[in-house]
Amino acid sequence: MKSKRQAEILRIIETVDVETQDQLLSELKARGIHSTQATISRDIKELHLIKELTGYGSYKYVVSERKLSLNFAGRLRNIFKEGVTSFDLAQNIVVVKTMPGLAQAAGATLDSMDIPDMVGSLAGDDTVILIMRTNEAASEFCAEIHNMLK
Repeated sequence: MKSKRQAEILRIIETVDVETQDQLLSELKARGIHSTQATISRDIKELHLIKELTGYGSYKYVVSERKLSLNFAGRLRNIFKEGVTSFDLAQNIVVVKTMPGLAQAAGATLDSMDIPDMVGSLAGDDTVILIMRTNEAASEFCAEIHNMLK
């Protein structure tokens, strides 16, 4: 029920300029989904909805642009904590060793994060190779990996 309700909330805010939680509750009710204000409030937080100024001087709910980066960071942290066995660097190349079968998931997650200094990646079964623009970028990324694994 929760996922259906949250999916409907996302559809509503794409098609209707929703200013308040009461308006959102009414839109859900019109679509046959009954809820409470407290539940809607939690949904707004979980969906990372924020109010954005419209061109008409009013506000409407939209999905935060940071939502994607927050979700990717959380997924990456989970993948790294559960699956990374070691990492090292050689100049501008970062080599990440994972448990068997997890390298492609780690590589795909990294690719989708739009890391500015990452030129590309190559993933096998248990190894991901990241090509960074500079030696410094590789070193900084290794420091981030180290912090994730703490």
